[in-house]
Amino acid sequence: MLIYAIDDEPAMLAELHDAIARAEPGAEIMDFETAPEVLAALDRQEKKPDVVFSDIRLPGIDGLSLAVQIKKRAPKAGIVFVTGYAQYALEAYSRHVNGYILKPAEPEKIREELDALGVPPAFSEPEDKLRVRCFGRFEVFWHGKPVFFQRRQSKELLAFLIDREGHACTAEEIAAALWENDPDIKAVKGRIRLILHDLRVTLAEIGMEDVLIRERRQLAVRRELLDCDYYRLLGGDMSAVNAFSGQYMSDYSWAELTNARLQFNNGR
Repeated sequence: MLIYAIDDEPAMLAELHDAIARAEPGAEIMDFETAPEVLAALDRQEKKPDVVFSDIRLPGIDGLSLAVQIKKRAPKAGIVFVTGYAQYALEAYSRHVNGYILKPAEPEKIREELDALGVPPAFSEPEDKLRVRCFGRFEVFWHGKPVFFQRRQSKELLAFLIDREGHACTAEEIAAALWENDPDIKAVKGRIRLILHDLRVTLAEIGMEDVLIRERRQLAVRRELLDCDYYRLLGGDMSAVNAFSGQYMSDYSWAELTNARLQFNNGR
């Protein structure tokens, strides 16, 4: 097992290394003090880490941004934040999120995180939320079963609204994304009305029509009614960070901007 230990304070890094070694005596451990060193090693070495223990605050970059860049280069790596700031860990614990431990790192806590990463966490789907998977191909689930859309573009419209993170969208913005090469805006608006109707019917059939907000000829989604891996990643949920392998809504070309932001823009 190859484990990366990352901390910009040499004393803390030595302490983290020692705790990892005591928790997993057979592990190969590589120490890093800066994010560029980590990314250079990932680009240079063929062997990728199985687990990364990283300080949540590093010079020039925050831990979440570094985690996204690590996942791009090593999609299977599990990532655990080691932080001296209790608010990060306490918030994570209150949401039952693995992937955070408080400094000073202790072998017992390291072992707990290694054990948690060794077994895929069981997913408990909230009964009152629509589950949305944005990483990889876009999919929507209700009570564990895929939601069937009568029209392909009805599903794409929902994906676009989710990508906008709850911000209101005009018909012109939707048209530019879904029909970027069609100059006939009047005809496109007619299509939007058609697929919106289909989307509303689909959501109404499962009792989730309130996911959509339509006000003043603008559309949006209610984030609080969605259990979405993308939104959880933005909120620092480490299970979502570890699930991201460098692909976001791969079905849709317009989603490439968000995918690029997740992969490259954070921390650079």
